[in-house]
Amino acid sequence: MTASEGMVVAQHVSVKYRRTVAVDDVSLTLSTGVTGLLGPNGAGKTTLLRVLATARLPESGDVSLFGMDPRHAGQRREARRRLGFLPQSSGYHSAFTAFEFVDYVAVLKEMSDRRQRHDEARRVLEAVGLADQRNKKMKALSGGMRQRVGLAAALVGDPDLLILDEPTVGLDPEQRLRFRELVADLGVGRTVLLSTHQTEDVAALCQRVLVMGHGRISFDGPPEGLAQIAAGKVWVSTDRDPAAVAGWRTGLGEYRNIGRPPVDARLVNPTLEDGYMLLHDTAPAGEVSVA
Repeated sequence: MTASEGMVVAQHVSVKYRRTVAVDDVSLTLSTGVTGLLGPNGAGKTTLLRVLATARLPESGDVSLFGMDPRHAGQRREARRRLGFLPQSSGYHSAFTAFEFVDYVAVLKEMSDRRQRHDEARRVLEAVGLADQRNKKMKALSGGMRQRVGLAAALVGDPDLLILDEPTVGLDPEQRLRFRELVADLGVGRTVLLSTHQTEDVAALCQRVLVMGHGRISFDGPPEGLAQIAAGKVWVSTDRDPAAVAGWRTGLGEYRNIGRPPVDARLVNPTLEDGYMLLHDTAPAGEVSVA
């Protein structure tokens, strides 16, 4: 894919916090569809998302959104009209109702027509399953509901680019399933970048997965490609193998082990989580795996 074909293009982007390099020479191109971003805490995921959402400029490197350069105020403002961002920690005014908060975000997105703005607020709250809660104060909503209000705010204006940082935090299993349905639909005809710790969300939703470690992209490819990193390296046994990278007792009473199996090991099919765990245990910083 060439740079001109991508809605989002980052080239050699680096970000530092004092002496700490949070994002280290990252280059990527995003087009339509849902891309998952995995990585441990401190990997640089949130910083990278903030750069792509124009909330922070990089120390070095270039970013292009829809062909626009966020370093220029006019182009940055125009790009923001076409993107929606759900940060990891959203700030809410406790006196706002859910409807008032989403309406406030619509004002920030320069929707000046009051009737159109209110219709849009009702639409996105309905989309996230909060139509019947729209008049409740934010402080009266559960953490999961507040997270869904934040997602509704990100959907204001039907953005071409949607950047979601840990959107399933605080959601119960039923809410997460509803979220998956919504994001799967949103990924048709637009670009969605989803940062999460939930490998099952990536397996269920994403056509592509990026793995970050130490500020760099260590894997870029399809979810099945990440799982295949662990092919031939996952086995079950009656006891935890001390030579395994990781091992745990399953509900069936067996131990599932990941690493270098013994000769007579009973191998099982790897999952995306297996590949992710093995990648982070074995891949040196900066190694890029493309499947």
